[in-house]
Amino acid sequence: MHTKFLLVVVGPTAVGKTTLAIHIANHFNTEIISADSRQFFREMTIGTAKPSSEELTMAKHHFINSISIHDEYNVGMFETDALKCLEEIFAKYDAAILCGGSGLYINAVCNGLDALPEKDTPLRNELNLILKVKGIEALKEKLQSLDADYFKTVDQSNPHRMIRAIEVCMLTGTKYSELRKKQKASRPFKTIKIGIEDEREAVYQKINERVDTMVNSGLVEEAKSLYPFKHLNALQTVGYRELFDYFDNKTSLAEAIQLIKQHTRNYAKRQWTWFRKDPDIKWFNRNEEAAIIDFVTQRMQGQA
Repeated sequence: MHTKFLLVVVGPTAVGKTTLAIHIANHFNTEIISADSRQFFREMTIGTAKPSSEELTMAKHHFINSISIHDEYNVGMFETDALKCLEEIFAKYDAAILCGGSGLYINAVCNGLDALPEKDTPLRNELNLILKVKGIEALKEKLQSLDADYFKTVDQSNPHRMIRAIEVCMLTGTKYSELRKKQKASRPFKTIKIGIEDEREAVYQKINERVDTMVNSGLVEEAKSLYPFKHLNALQTVGYRELFDYFDNKTSLAEAIQLIKQHTRNYAKRQWTWFRKDPDIKWFNRNEEAAIIDFVTQRMQGQA
C-alpha cells in the first residue's frame, strides 16, 4: 500500500494560499479540502473571500458552501467529515491538500481534538448574558484573566469561541490552552506542512485592498441580507459584525469599513502567532512556488 500524504497549506489571510493550493493540486493531481471555517457557509460569500467560480473549476474543492448559517456545526464535526473525505480522496490519489487559515480546524484534522468537557448549559447561559448585557469586551477581559496564552491567538471578534474557552477554564480549573496539548492522534497518512508568508506590511496592504474590493463587489448588500440572522454564531465574525453595527447606527459606513480592515489585520497577526508555534511547518515566501513543489516532492520521496 502506498504511503498517503496530506499536504497542508497554511498562513495568514490574504497571503495567497488559495492560488498556491490550486497549483499544488494540479501538479500532484489531487483535490483540496478547505479549512477556512467561514467559507463553509453558503450564505456568506463576499465577506469570506471564497475562491472564485473560476478557481473552483481549476481544482476540486471540498467544504466550500457545504452548510448553511442555520446549521449547527463545530470543529469536532469537521474533523469527522474531513477524515471521511480524506479516505475517499486517498482511495483515488496518494496525496490530498488541506488549505486554510483556521488553525483549530487544521489541528483537528492533523492531530485530533482534545478531550474537553461537554458544554454546561447554565454556565453557557450565564456567559451569553454577560455578552448581551456588558458586550464582547467583558468576555475578552474574562478570558484574558483565565488564559492569557489562548487569548493571544483566539479570534477576539468571535464571542462563541471565547465563551467556549471561558467555559472550559471555569469547569476544569485549568487553562484551555493547556488542555489542548494532548498527544497527537494516530492518522493513516503522513503530513507535510507548508507555511506561506510575505512581508507583514505587504499582507496588511493586500488585506486593505481586499476589503475595498469586497465593498465594491457588494459586501454591504450581502451583510444587509444577513442582518435578520445577526445573532447566529456563523455571523459573529469580522466583515459582518462591523456592518451590523453600521446598520444599527452605531458607526458610519466609512468607520465600519476601516474597522473591518483593522480587525482583519488583527486576525492575520493572530494567525501568524498560532502557526509560528508549530515547528513542523516549513515556511516559504508566497512567490517560491517552484521551491515549494520541489520540497514537497522530496519529502514524499523520503529525501527531506
